[in-house]
Amino acid sequence: MATMTRPRKVGPTALPIDDRTLSNLTQVFHLMGDESRLRILLSLAHGGEMHVAALCRVVNMSQPAVSHHLTLLRMAGLVGFRRAGKFNYYRLDDYTLAELLERLFADAGRAGTLKLGGFSLTFERNRPRRR
Repeated sequence: MATMTRPRKVGPTALPIDDRTLSNLTQVFHLMGDESRLRILLSLAHGGEMHVAALCRVVNMSQPAVSHHLTLLRMAGLVGFRRAGKFNYYRLDDYTLAELLERLFADAGRAGTLKLGGFSLTFERNRPRRR
């Protein structure tokens, strides 16, 4: 009679990432997980500052839908805006995402690199930090 062995239970190990960073990254990735919001972010990253009407044309969405997504992205600190008269111009505000990624790589990575199985992710800041 063969005896089955159960896999050995390994005790919980602490993640090298603090809870606040993990929670904030989860929120950002959740927002970026929506195709419409990701299209808006990529459009702003590619085209720079844009008026809402221009964004509507680029992402092929209605103005109320684009405005709704921009509000969510603005609340998360991923986009910024400036007002010129009665028009709002939006831009990618990478400060929040850069700060979160910097904390993630500092906590879990070594020298800006995370090793994930057969591949690695590298983070490098192109601009100095804002103060």
